[in-house]
Amino acid sequence: MINADSAQVYAELRVLSARPSPEEEAQAPHRLFGHVTGDQDYSSARWAEEAKAEIAAAQARDSLPILVGGTGMYIRTLLDGIAPVPPIDPAIRAEVRALPVVETYRQLSHIDPAAAHRLNPADTTRIARALEVARSTGRTLADWQSQRVGGIADAIDLAPLILLPDRAWLAERCDQRLAAMFEAGAIDEVRSLRRREDIAPEAPVRRAIGVAEIAAMLDGSSTREEALTRARAATRQYAKRQYTWLRHQPPDSWPRTDATEISKQIEYFARLLQS
Repeated sequence: MINADSAQVYAELRVLSARPSPEEEAQAPHRLFGHVTGDQDYSSARWAEEAKAEIAAAQARDSLPILVGGTGMYIRTLLDGIAPVPPIDPAIRAEVRALPVVETYRQLSHIDPAAAHRLNPADTTRIARALEVARSTGRTLADWQSQRVGGIADAIDLAPLILLPDRAWLAERCDQRLAAMFEAGAIDEVRSLRRREDIAPEAPVRRAIGVAEIAAMLDGSSTREEALTRARAATRQYAKRQYTWLRHQPPDSWPRTDATEISKQIEYFARLLQS
């Protein structure tokens, strides 16, 4: 079982990212779950390289590698490759990351107006990335992204399955899961994360859904119920975006199902293996 969820890679967020429990992990080999600490500079490119290594290792053992998770950028990078952007000049990166987002967006509008038009002015991470690439390489990020290297789509026999359950069922499950997370240790995870001085304020692990909402509760600026309500709303919004992406972005040939019963999904893959 190879993780393809961008939050479940972090060691600090077992509960809040809904990683498999230790008991579940003991039932079968699990890879790339909780193997990264929040202070590390992790990316889809690094994940793809690690996933390729784990896939090769499973095949060498004559085992079937199973990717699980719905982070679209991870899957696309693994299958289609990544733009060969060279390393960013550290001085330029530091300068760009120190700028207020308003100034970053202003500079991006001047140097790469197409990217500025495409991006949300409040999207700090993507705006900074587009600007640092343009300034460091002299080429826009879109120009680099027109090239792809390192994908494995043509080298593997992929058997995908996209789960698109009933939306009302999904929303209810999201709400139930958030309540269970609050009871099972998510609050303690965020409390511990807030003490970590080695993890930058803008680090991806701090942007995981639920972190800001629980942090507000710990600060006393919201109640537990308000934090839970806001985390539920953020989760449902993310699920909606992910649902839309899974409906439209993967190839039409990838099968979709609304079957939420595990037995039906097992039957589907069993038929594939027998064919």
